[in-house]
Amino acid sequence: MPETVVFPDPTHTDEHGIVCFGGNLLPETVYSAYTQGIFPWPHEDSPLAWFYPPERGVLFFDKLHLSKSFQRFLKKTNYHSTVNKDFDSVIRQCANSPRPFQHSTWITEEIITAYTELHKKGVALSIEVWNENELVGGVYGVDVKGVFSGESMFHKEDNASKFAILSLIQELKTRGRTWMDIQVLSPHMKAMGAELIPRSEFLSLLRQEQKKFEMKA
Repeated sequence: MPETVVFPDPTHTDEHGIVCFGGNLLPETVYSAYTQGIFPWPHEDSPLAWFYPPERGVLFFDKLHLSKSFQRFLKKTNYHSTVNKDFDSVIRQCANSPRPFQHSTWITEEIITAYTELHKKGVALSIEVWNENELVGGVYGVDVKGVFSGESMFHKEDNASKFAILSLIQELKTRGRTWMDIQVLSPHMKAMGAELIPRSEFLSLLRQEQKKFEMKA
């Protein structure tokens, strides 16, 4: 996908990590943003905001932590996962899932349309978690130039979101990845071994992966 949109220098943001306001959510715009480490984060009653936080949440796969209780769960669960089987359901379930201290979702219809288009272009992917034939969890994100950025996840049954993350990691490992961008560190991801790194360190990692990707292309 061509990179046609140039954003302001992402290393110069306000204290909240906002790069700029406005623009659109066309696939080319969103794709270009991710190549620069920037992501959209709509807020109700505000212009579209583009972020590059001062500290970035990342999960290095060699630091993945699975609790003993989850390991026991894995031995007996009937869950199974798929890749890109039902992207639409995953993103809409993520949009409809209640979040602590959040009165409305940032996954607007415009966001759903944008990421669905990216999915059709092979950029956005989803992991679905099933209990028999019922969708009970999932995660979606974008895979741009060798770097996967997780966007959101949901669960309807215990451990389904953890199972989704584990399945996602297994998929990314088949693509030669060793870490993933999670943007904002949540308690859930911190418990699985994710951490915050400075913006400058994230940018260095981003450029390294992009260079490796371009050499393979």
